[in-house]
Amino acid sequence: MDAGPEPEDPRASPRGGLFYGWYIVGTVFVIHTVSCGLIFYNLSIFLKAFVVEGGFSVSATSNATALFFISSGIAGLGVGWLLDRYDPRWVVTFGAFLSAGVLAGAGHVDELWQLYGFYILFGIGNAAVAVIPGMTIVARWFTRQRSKAIAYASTGLSLGGIVFTPISATLVESYGLGEAAYWLAFTLVLGVVPVALIMLRKSPESIGLSPDGDPPRLAADGSRLPPDGVSFNDAIRSRFFIFCTAAFVFSMMAQVGSLAHQFRLVATRTGDDHVAALAVSIMAAASIAGRLIGGSLLSRVASKTYLFAIYVLQGISFALFAFAEGVAALFIVSAMFGATVGNMQMMQPLITAEAFGLKAYARILSVSQMITTCANAAGPALLGFLYVAAGGYETAYLAITVSSVLGFACLAAAGPVRALIDAQEKSLRD
Repeated sequence: MDAGPEPEDPRASPRGGLFYGWYIVGTVFVIHTVSCGLIFYNLSIFLKAFVVEGGFSVSATSNATALFFISSGIAGLGVGWLLDRYDPRWVVTFGAFLSAGVLAGAGHVDELWQLYGFYILFGIGNAAVAVIPGMTIVARWFTRQRSKAIAYASTGLSLGGIVFTPISATLVESYGLGEAAYWLAFTLVLGVVPVALIMLRKSPESIGLSPDGDPPRLAADGSRLPPDGVSFNDAIRSRFFIFCTAAFVFSMMAQVGSLAHQFRLVATRTGDDHVAALAVSIMAAASIAGRLIGGSLLSRVASKTYLFAIYVLQGISFALFAFAEGVAALFIVSAMFGATVGNMQMMQPLITAEAFGLKAYARILSVSQMITTCANAAGPALLGFLYVAAGGYETAYLAITVSSVLGFACLAAAGPVRALIDAQEKSLRD
């Protein structure tokens, strides 16, 4: 039997009575805030800068941005494999340096092939530094308090946009993309690499603990037991994985499309860019609040039941966006939509851990993320096509409301969350 890894650093034991897993949560929160703020949320800023300063067409830059999502999704498969075998500190550090190196070269992108290469490499770096490593590490450290831990750690995904988007926009506007990119790249390395190398640990077992700070799980011979869970092959062939992933494809594609068009929708209907910017900020703030509230509720509500409610709220938000006109109405709908954004980002890694355990979690999550991330790339283009074809956002948003309905139906068809683990446990007992 695999005795598990030996403690890598005894000095990393719980400090001051606080379970070290909460230091991991804080570390991932910082990494998410910096990396997502300077990578994901800067995509719209780079799109404008490449068009204005680089002379690229909006169509070419939009297509290149889609490559970011595709390359990030595909690279996530390799990241999941690496996380199952190596210290996550080196994976995250590699992702930070790659992303920063690509970012620093933004001002030197002159040809179309360079533009595509920029976004492909940027997507690979994003996969290695953001959601997959962060959620994998946090999931390994908690069982009973996993929902709360993931909620706290993933809040950085939204906070990054609030903190760094205005800074990035101001730097690019004041100094141009070429000079601003150097400062943004330096901030990315400084904000991620030191905290990752100093604070991250692969798992509680690596410092002689178990999830939630419990004593180590030992076999009869005194050796440590490996993590619970099902195999990678069994998981990805299961009914729950197939239908649950399909549910996130529908919901996340519509969500990313709506995120890309929200500013323009509000600006068009109010005639005021400042109102549109405030609506986006309200959405981001609601995303944080919704994620934190969800993390607390999930300790008392079944994850699948909670996710059903999120799909309903998302569908209602899209339907209301189709008709909302006044400033107050648009702000209210933006807040409703924001609550679903934060929760949807949190629920995919959380329900994956609950359904399949930790044995092959990183690889399972990476496949699910790859499929949904590649679908994300089609979201903005789909909503834009519907807008042009229908001559407005009313029909376009009503159409993507169907995505929430389809997501709800796929989740219902997925069956019980823990079906595979329960079947495995039953066979062991028998």
